[in-house]
Amino acid sequence: MKVLITGAGGQLGKELIQLFTMWGYKVCSYSRNQLDITNYIEVKKILKRDQPDILINTAAFTKVDLCETEPEQAYLVNAIGAYYLACQAKEIKAKFFHISTDYVFDGEKYEPYTEEDLTRPKTIYGRSKELGEVLALAAYQDTTVIRTSWLYGHEGNNFVNTIKQLASWVKEIRVVSDQYGCPTYTKDIGFALKQLLTKPSGIYHISNYGSCSWFEFANEILKISNAKVRVIPVSSEEYGSKTPRPMYSVLSSGKINSNGIFLREWKESLHEYLVKEEDKDEY
Repeated sequence: MKVLITGAGGQLGKELIQLFTMWGYKVCSYSRNQLDITNYIEVKKILKRDQPDILINTAAFTKVDLCETEPEQAYLVNAIGAYYLACQAKEIKAKFFHISTDYVFDGEKYEPYTEEDLTRPKTIYGRSKELGEVLALAAYQDTTVIRTSWLYGHEGNNFVNTIKQLASWVKEIRVVSDQYGCPTYTKDIGFALKQLLTKPSGIYHISNYGSCSWFEFANEILKISNAKVRVIPVSSEEYGSKTPRPMYSVLSSGKINSNGIFLREWKESLHEYLVKEEDKDEY
């Protein structure tokens, strides 16, 4: 079977390319420079030529603060691009998987969000991703939307790598302690996505089991890395982000569990990720 992956330059895209190749799939992958998903003519040409059985869209405009100042680009990539891909997936009869985010929720529920909960995004990033979900699902019935959160992987910028880098040259790190979510390893997203290939289409929440604050997440990263750095807890208000983040964005695992899909506890996945990174650095 042939898989086409967009967003090949991102951390999730790179992980999926590696995994699906390892599993014996024929993989076609395109970075932002190779395929502009906001150009329907280009999307149609490439998908018609490659004829994948499975289309996975990891391409996204994810810089939350920049989305606020560049809303047109955010909506083009996160909404219109998703719609174009869904339309062309329908044309060639490929299963379509679209990666979305916890930012489609307002973060005010304070218990795990299910797939049935109403979306109430507070940011341009969240609203553009919400519209992408709506358009893709309306365009093609064989669309699966995967919402995930606090993603980290071996390639690209993420919270884990940032904390590790800071720990190498500072003695104290200020980290937000009143925002809660589910750290999620890109490798585990890949394994869950593979199992979803045989499940009904729709919306699924995929994140590692359990939850924590950014402060607790940072402490666990430093503990596993044996880094002697002091982590100072601060409130969201004290930290002063330009754009508000969800205060609580824990995603429920109920639906994927009922479909026989179980992800590891977040600390277990984080330990594997950090140990493998250290092993790789020794070569």
